[in-house]
Amino acid sequence: MLFSCIVDYINALIIDKNRKTFKAKLALISSIVINLSLLGFFKYSDFIISILNNTLDTNIPLLQITLPIGISFYTFQTMSYTIDVYRNDAPVQKSIISLGTFVTLFPQLVAGPIVRYSDICKDLNNRTHNIDKIYEGIYRFIVGLSKKIILANNLGIIWTSIKDTPFNTLSNLTAWLGIICFTLQIYFDFSGYSDMAIGLCKIFGFNFLENFNFPYISKSITEFWRRWHISLGIWFRDYVYVPLGGNRCGKARWFFNIFVVWFLTGLWHGASFNFILWGLYFGFILVLEKLFLLKVLDNIPKFLRHLYVLFLVIVGFVIFEITNFKDIFNYLNAMFSINNTFVDKSFYYYLIPNIILLVISIVASTPIIKNILDKNMYIRSVVLIFSFIISCAFLVDSSFNPFLYFRF
Repeated sequence: MLFSCIVDYINALIIDKNRKTFKAKLALISSIVINLSLLGFFKYSDFIISILNNTLDTNIPLLQITLPIGISFYTFQTMSYTIDVYRNDAPVQKSIISLGTFVTLFPQLVAGPIVRYSDICKDLNNRTHNIDKIYEGIYRFIVGLSKKIILANNLGIIWTSIKDTPFNTLSNLTAWLGIICFTLQIYFDFSGYSDMAIGLCKIFGFNFLENFNFPYISKSITEFWRRWHISLGIWFRDYVYVPLGGNRCGKARWFFNIFVVWFLTGLWHGASFNFILWGLYFGFILVLEKLFLLKVLDNIPKFLRHLYVLFLVIVGFVIFEITNFKDIFNYLNAMFSINNTFVDKSFYYYLIPNIILLVISIVASTPIIKNILDKNMYIRSVVLIFSFIISCAFLVDSSFNPFLYFRF
């Protein structure tokens, strides 16, 4: 991390001193190559070696490299700084301490959101602190903590138990219940982390952009990806999709650009073929929407459009969460096969004790609760205090609460 910071600090200074010259381009290329090489070495070395071994029937030993915490996030952040300086979208930072503050800002360092230098460069040396910001920061932190501890962790217990069951023994409804729990879990886990990061940084005087905007209320997959992991979507849009030509070209090239972005989005999540498949799956759906599906969706009831999004997202999370292709097929078979048992005792075993958790989670994934809390400060205070106490109780009772996106 410190090496990346120093490399981009030096390259940005070279760019600033040599505007519109070959040296500036060389410094930009140096920044991109060094950053991506570091990310590639630590994250994808064993993946590439495994592919070579399987393809060429070789026996190259795996490197077994430990992945540096947060490398996927801070690599994109430091790289965006150099690119923004090159594009004149952000001023060069003469103080390496201030740049280091941007890179190592601990609330979002490990799992995002991906903060671009241009978004917070003014806040680095000129932050404002007041009681309103501190209050809003504490509020967001408790909201995020509650999402993670009360909702995500308990949904994860259900999903882990169902996932550990042989897939060929699952009934249709049990398989659906399991992946719905994971769909809710990953949303509350990751949006909870983002809320906590945004809240902490607001206390420190930084204003981060939102990273989630109730994606499960979307009416198309295009809209879903404008609401889910917003910072990653913006990063790929501004630094990959637009430079490739975006939609300002022929249809064939446009769709190629979409598939490149989604291949890279999948690969960014991890060194595994299921992530690549997951990325291409959404890339294919987005291309279909741009071809004709969006027009079709405009002419059907909103309720059916919501179901369309939820169905495709839930199926997508099967591909995302289960790494082995055979297991992915078996789980999808458990969900859809008409030859399978439709409902069994296991479904009721998981559903009945957790029905309140599931209802609260579904409601909390919409803006309903947020709107109520925003309108009534008294209710908000009571809910926050109660949620904080419950979260602390769960924390005391458990030993380890990792965030799902720590592995990326």
